Amino acid sequence: MATAIVLLQLAIVLALIFIGARVGSIGLGIYGMVGVFILVFLFGLHPGKIPIDVMLIIVSVITAAAALQAAGGLDYLVGLAARFLRKHPTHITYYGPLVTWLFCLVAGTAHTSYSLLPIISEIATNQKIRPERPMSVATIAASLGITGSPVSAATAAIISTDLLGGKGVELKDILLVCIPASLVAILVASFVQNRVGKELEADPEYQRRVREGIINPEEDARKMAQNETAPNPRAKYSVLAFLLGVFLVVLFGSVPSLRPSFDYNGEHVTLSMPETIEIVMMAIAALILLVGKAQVSDAVKGNVFGAGMNAMVSIFGIAWMGDTFFNGNMEFFKSHIADVVTQYPFLFSVALFFMSIMLFSQAATVRTLYPLGIGLGLPPMALVAMFPACNGYFFIPNYPTEVAAINFDRTGTTRIGRYVINHSFQLAGFITTFVSIGVGYLIITLCY
Repeated sequence: MATAIVLLQLAIVLALIFIGARVGSIGLGIYGMVGVFILVFLFGLHPGKIPIDVMLIIVSVITAAAALQAAGGLDYLVGLAARFLRKHPTHITYYGPLVTWLFCLVAGTAHTSYSLLPIISEIATNQKIRPERPMSVATIAASLGITGSPVSAATAAIISTDLLGGKGVELKDILLVCIPASLVAILVASFVQNRVGKELEADPEYQRRVREGIINPEEDARKMAQNETAPNPRAKYSVLAFLLGVFLVVLFGSVPSLRPSFDYNGEHVTLSMPETIEIVMMAIAALILLVGKAQVSDAVKGNVFGAGMNAMVSIFGIAWMGDTFFNGNMEFFKSHIADVVTQYPFLFSVALFFMSIMLFSQAATVRTLYPLGIGLGLPPMALVAMFPACNGYFFIPNYPTEVAAINFDRTGTTRIGRYVINHSFQLAGFITTFVSIGVGYLIITLCY
């Protein structure tokens, strides 16, 4: 009877996740809260922990990133990246994904890739390199940048005190494992992808578009160069301010002794890392607006701020529902699957991968499943190595970055296949997932 009830609850949770994902925007949060209502009021489960720290970190980091966008800092960075990529056009399959990864690593959001993808496509097309090759890896690299960024919502979730932060895992551990693992994974995927598909001029779809006048590569390149405008002259100062914030977050996360400590309620406590990120990034947002002479009203109008607030609402509902379900049934999971998952930890990676397909969010996946992994007794550093498994949402090609990449590649080489799942991002996605987790395990084996 107990098993049937747990399976019924699981079916409801998965159904609400599916509905919320289909609705989009804040749908995950809204339908996640419906799940909390059902689990608490109908099944009598105790409400799980509200991911307050993660939500507040999202607010603080997105506020800083939105201020950077308002000050022209993102455009300034894109301009620097464009000049670098155009100086090395023959290596676009390697440099394009690496630059995209670096942008998302620093900014903590994959939305910075939207400005880089058309540049990568244009450079590849001009070099007669099949754009699918760099575009597919660059799109996946944007996600890898999040699982390793010191200021991403996903990293904030994983180091929160009620998850791995409470198990002794610090920010420096995430960076030391995930950044090298992601870098190696991107290089391997770029090497493989550079040999995938026909050469551009031999591609039938490209030939058709050129023949019918749908695209004119030379004219398109000329127009793009003309449309690139000079950024706000003070934009570089806003970039320096944002980078200062990232540096301080990494510094305080890597050297905990630098964080303030207090005598509070008879105990000597050190400022937690979530609180540190929140304080630093909100203060940096003010500095960005000041040195960049940007308007606050412009910051809240940008797409970065809107996407960040959508993410916060989504995590509020979906993570609370997941925490309520798994913690409310932890004894069931311990008695039925703990031995198997502990003996074969890779099975938990598979669960993370498939959950991320439904949730479309690394942070939401972390908040939903990591409490289960901790409850089942999986080693904390093993859970760090599995972090890249939360990037599985490339599997179904409807994530915004994938849709954008397909639309930006006017040659038609980056595409969705007849069977939907046989799309351009599948190979790069699986390579980076397997390699990054494998390298991550190697690092924790050798260094921890």
